[in-house]
Amino acid sequence: MARDYPQRGFAVPGDGTEIVLVRHGASAPALAEQPFELRDGHGDPPLAPEGVRQAEVVAARLADSDAARLFVTGLRRTAQTAAPLAALTGLEPVEVWDLREIHLGEWEGGAWRIRLAEGDPLARRVIAEERWDLIPGAEDPDALARRTRAGIESIVAALGPGATAVAFVHGGVIGELCRQATGSRPFAFIHSDNGSITRLVVLGDGRWLLRSFNDTAHL
Repeated sequence: MARDYPQRGFAVPGDGTEIVLVRHGASAPALAEQPFELRDGHGDPPLAPEGVRQAEVVAARLADSDAARLFVTGLRRTAQTAAPLAALTGLEPVEVWDLREIHLGEWEGGAWRIRLAEGDPLARRVIAEERWDLIPGAEDPDALARRTRAGIESIVAALGPGATAVAFVHGGVIGELCRQATGSRPFAFIHSDNGSITRLVVLGDGRWLLRSFNDTAHL
């Protein structure tokens, strides 16, 4: 009898590690007269009510994900987004500061969001040229690439092969990680939605596979 070879769905290889990247829920609105509090120079707003709702539906979506560990970045919007899933699973989130959001220099504290919304010429140039470092004092792109890769590598080292983690991170960081996984343009993946899910697989030989981007079916 002839042997048949059916098509099969993707499965994470035994030496691979799956990292489920969740963009934090929507954060509080930016106000020109009241900048966000800073942590080590990074804007640190809390979740808005809509972000709290998004965190709850993310938890419901990932409750059966078999996650071995939860990770946050140290900025409170990620910890607040992780809290419902932590309560459901009993897992204590671990901080990975290397996965904090891109540092926006003089435009921290909500200024970037305001300038972009108001059509600031330099903000538009940042988007057009796909360069965060056009902002005065903003993070160097090579430094961003190094630290975010180090953050992922630290998660892989903590988990070991064959495990899944959920990491609650930021839109700019998701964009950078997807760029590294695919070799894309710098800003090709920066527009993930709040509460969205992106799946990254790190293989045993160090290669990265982007399995999905900006999954919002639960929202």
